[in-house]
Amino acid sequence: MYDKEWYNNLNKSSLTPPSYVFGIVWPLLYISLIVYAVLTFLDTKCVGFCSPLIFFTIQLGINLIWSTVFFRYRLLKTALFLVLLMVSLTAYTIYETWRLDINYYYILIPYLLWISFATYLNGYIVLKN
Repeated sequence: MYDKEWYNNLNKSSLTPPSYVFGIVWPLLYISLIVYAVLTFLDTKCVGFCSPLIFFTIQLGINLIWSTVFFRYRLLKTALFLVLLMVSLTAYTIYETWRLDINYYYILIPYLLWISFATYLNGYIVLKN
C-alpha cells in the first residue's frame, strides 16, 4: 500500500496518533459518511442530487485520492492543499445541509474535526520535512 519506512522516517507532530488509531477512526467515519449521504438523499427537502450532496460528493472524491497523493506520490504540499479543500467543502456541505433545514448536518461534525486535525498533521509534515 505505502512505504512504511518512508512514512516512519518523516518528522511528525508529537500529536500524531499511533497507526492503529487510523484503522479504527476511518472506518467509523466512512460509515457516518454513508449514513449522512443516504439520509440526506432520502430527505424530502433534498430533491434529487441537491446542493449539499454535490459538495459532499466532491469532497469525498478528494478524500479518496488524498492517500494516493500523500503516500504513493509523496506530494506533501499537494496533499495539504487537498485536505484544506476537503475541510472547506465539508464545512460548506454542513452549512448547505443546515440551510435546507435538513437535520443530518451534525453527522458530519466528527468528520470535519478529524480532517481538520489531519490538516494540522499534514501541515506539520510539510513544514518539518
